[in-house]
Amino acid sequence: MSLFRGISGFPITPCDPQGNVDRDALARVLEPLCDAGLQSIGFLGSTGSYAYLSADQRRAALGAAMDCVGGRMPVICGVGALRTDHAVDLARDAAAQGAAGLLLAPVSYTPLTQNEAFTHFSAVAAATDLPICIYNNPSTTHFQFSHDLLARLGALPTIAAVKMPLPASGDFAAEIAALRPRLPSDFVIGYSADWGARPALLAGADAFFSVAAGFVPDRFMAMAKPAMAGDADSAAAQDAAFAPMWDLFRDHGSLRVAHLAAAMLGRADAAPQRPILPLPKGETDRVRAALTALNAL
Repeated sequence: MSLFRGISGFPITPCDPQGNVDRDALARVLEPLCDAGLQSIGFLGSTGSYAYLSADQRRAALGAAMDCVGGRMPVICGVGALRTDHAVDLARDAAAQGAAGLLLAPVSYTPLTQNEAFTHFSAVAAATDLPICIYNNPSTTHFQFSHDLLARLGALPTIAAVKMPLPASGDFAAEIAALRPRLPSDFVIGYSADWGARPALLAGADAFFSVAAGFVPDRFMAMAKPAMAGDADSAAAQDAAFAPMWDLFRDHGSLRVAHLAAAMLGRADAAPQRPILPLPKGETDRVRAALTALNAL
């Protein structure tokens, strides 16, 4: 099975206000993920605040994560960076520290062209033998991968997956059907934005990259397993309990919610990195109610 297939849980990276990882809190965050039946941990993704940490802080955080996980699960490490040479260095560091795969976003200030993104990804892909998942997240990077570009990148030997945004039409099956003929037969098509997990998996997505699986992995898997098996009724029944959480994710962004949830669960009392601010105090009751609906408290 490909590293990227199935469910990947994306946890927060608990850090002090200066961006230094709290190793004890990180261990509490990661431990439940190792026992929940996930296929991988997605470390230093958007929820892991990679964009707000220095290269040294990211190396230290990954080292702490690898120490905690101890080979029990594959760790996919985010290596997105503004400069190509910085992304290459992060990819090599992740390989040296034992990551199983890489997640690469086209981070930019000046908007990239399709060819610039191809050149950037090609350079990182040539830096290590680790498999790479394309992070197609236009809501944060403001870059949209065309199907032509995905096909060009999919032809590179180490680019093995894509993490797609939810389709604007809501038609997962049509998008997957359009992509599959243009990509290698073993290429993984996955999605993110948790409220779309159930329909994506029921429509045949190979993977889902989940924030909720980074703090309530057992409950997320209780919904994801029947969805992956095509059991729509069971998946819907489990997904219903997530409705208050999905509303919070849509209203505030999952990163802010995940930090407060981690604190309520007693795992990490860490705020997001500035300039991102914690959720307003008035939303505390909503997060508590959402966790209670999931029987997580």
